[in-house]
Amino acid sequence: MRLAVISPFLDRRHGTERCIVEQLERFALDPVAEIHIYAQRIQDLRGVTPYKHEAATKKSDHTGETQTANRLFWHKVPAIPGPHLLQYIFWFFANRICRWWDAAFHHTQYDLLYSAGINATDADAISVHVVFHEFYRQVLPQLNFRSTSLAAWARLAHRRAYYRLIMTLENRIYRRATVSLAAISASAAALLEKYFHPTATRVIRYGVDVQAFSVPRKLAERATARKLFQLSMEDFALLLIGNDWRTKGLAALLQSLSFIRELPWKLLVVGRDVRDPYDKMIRDYGIANRVIFLPPSPNVMQFYAAADAYVGPSLEDAYGLPIIEAMACGLPVVASSRAGAHEIITNGSDGIILRDPQNVEELAAALRSLITNPSLCAQLGERATRTAQTHTWDRNAQRTWEWLNEVASNKKARHTNS
Repeated sequence: MRLAVISPFLDRRHGTERCIVEQLERFALDPVAEIHIYAQRIQDLRGVTPYKHEAATKKSDHTGETQTANRLFWHKVPAIPGPHLLQYIFWFFANRICRWWDAAFHHTQYDLLYSAGINATDADAISVHVVFHEFYRQVLPQLNFRSTSLAAWARLAHRRAYYRLIMTLENRIYRRATVSLAAISASAAALLEKYFHPTATRVIRYGVDVQAFSVPRKLAERATARKLFQLSMEDFALLLIGNDWRTKGLAALLQSLSFIRELPWKLLVVGRDVRDPYDKMIRDYGIANRVIFLPPSPNVMQFYAAADAYVGPSLEDAYGLPIIEAMACGLPVVASSRAGAHEIITNGSDGIILRDPQNVEELAAALRSLITNPSLCAQLGERATRTAQTHTWDRNAQRTWEWLNEVASNKKARHTNS
């Protein structure tokens, strides 16, 4: 199958983009696959080469069969500096123009156009990682001009305009009869049904690299990681990873920890966001010197290695990749019922699910049970590893490849019958 994939960028540091990278590396193992990627930048994708028309043309070998040395081709789409809204609008039209150019001047035709989210009006298959209609509803209180200083109005106006544009495109694209959608969780699929009523939505959950994230690797790096973050033998290290700390539930987490100050916990918060309001909470709650803010790192494993448990009380999260990565490392996890990853967890067996992530008493009770009960931690962690090992990127890629081939077959049948 000749597949075109569109995504503004690809790397392994962001959830959506990590998913596409993992898929593409596995798609390329199929001898009938030829994959053309339209993106502005690519990192960490093995086997990709810049697109050259001559290099991508298949040539016959001595057996008479056509061959190609590479199956991943990057068509670099130009980018511009400036506000995110302007960059997105430019990207939306630029990738379309690049694809038109290849079709008009290189006679490049694709069996299928696969998009990671809203990137084109003509995509045949779209993997949905966030439903902006619901996301906008969740963040709207933060975008209120009356409760924000005048200096922040330009930023708020920009964010509102960007979200409204994406929502307009969602209405247009997700309602198309010929587009096929795949959601990363059942809850995301339910939101698609709620807002757009598509004919059908496939659920294909995220996976985890069980070689990169494993109990042996955690144990091998544990002593070094705990020394690096200055954790003592007595410290029970809780871990939270994410950039949008409000959505990730950091405020509720800090308040819940103030209820169990007598216990020997430390909290590692990995990500980037505005710290000022959280520093004030930490001082007010009397938990100074017990919360450690850390910048993101390519070596994510060091954070899991240092931790004793992962806690993710997110207010909204289409999936929550760190949850399943922590599970693969044998860590007990506390996950929000509003994170898609909770769907793979059996409450009390291989993790703890928070019914209401904003209920600080419920969260404090869950953390207390882990910190004071080593046998419970060991039991949850052991079972979490087994659960994670059934949700791999191999499985994700296989199901996605099967879905894309099915969509391509349906598209060909429609054209044959028209």
